[in-house]
Amino acid sequence: MAPNAEPLNFAGLTATLKAAGEATRLRILVLLAEAELTVSDLTEILRQSQPRLSRHLRLLAEAGLVERFREGSWAFFRLTERSGGVDIVRALVARLDADDPTIARDRDRLTAVRTARAAAAQHYFRRHAAEWDRIRKLHVADAAVEAAIRAALADKPIRALLDLGTGTGRMLELFAADIERGLGLDLSHDMLALARARLDRAGLKACSVRQGDIYDLALPRDSFDVVIIHQVLHFLDDSARAIREAARVLRPGGRLLVVDFAPHDLEFLREEHAHRRLGFAPETVTQWLEASGLDLLRQETLPPGPEGKIAVSLWLARDPRIALAQPIAREVA
Repeated sequence: MAPNAEPLNFAGLTATLKAAGEATRLRILVLLAEAELTVSDLTEILRQSQPRLSRHLRLLAEAGLVERFREGSWAFFRLTERSGGVDIVRALVARLDADDPTIARDRDRLTAVRTARAAAAQHYFRRHAAEWDRIRKLHVADAAVEAAIRAALADKPIRALLDLGTGTGRMLELFAADIERGLGLDLSHDMLALARARLDRAGLKACSVRQGDIYDLALPRDSFDVVIIHQVLHFLDDSARAIREAARVLRPGGRLLVVDFAPHDLEFLREEHAHRRLGFAPETVTQWLEASGLDLLRQETLPPGPEGKIAVSLWLARDPRIALAQPIAREVA
């Protein structure tokens, strides 16, 4: 059952089945089971009018199956995690034939939408790779954030560190002296080239980077003591999925640290810099962490400096399994 979900009574079950039992609404639920989407996304995928889809989304929201949240001029929809009805929806979706023509066509169009987003982000990275650190300093007080990151992870030694969306490799550089081995993954070849140059200049032989998909890590379960996702989620269209995959590779007792912007209204970051999300409320990321089976240890928000406009939030969570002694170091890179 979804975390904190209430059991369904007869009326609730009836409402769930009625909401999911219409063809277009079922197609919407199948899509939202895979990604957070806007009405425009759904219009492109389902080829139906925006008013029609808005009505279906309203009915799904009234049935407690879908959540709507607004960021600037965009509204996103996702399956709720706090309704017992969602367990039923996920079970129904899992039983659908993936080769069914309607489902397959919708998923192909979803792939096209996501590919277009990824291409836009990659184009941005290619244009800005050489100035990435400088751009980030326009929004983040780096020294204060990095001090908070180190403080959050200071209570336990780190043997193996994974940095997802490593960018220029700064997180690896920050912790290089304290770890046995560090691995950074990024989808952008341009960013990886910068990260490799940075690590080479610093002589950090215990750290390496390689191309990787944050949604599908080519890494074994239980591989890392710490995973960091630093200023990455706001570029993604499915942040919850990225967190679930990060949690999968944590060792028992391992920690996941998420660092990203607090909610803001700087719409130009979405339009000009490929930001998918304009920050995250504390409870949003907390919910994703807990839904991934992790225990939240701390959450804090650092205010912007005198000239800054965006606060930065940190979430630290832990795998609740008991860590056992591991006398033999595992190769992770």
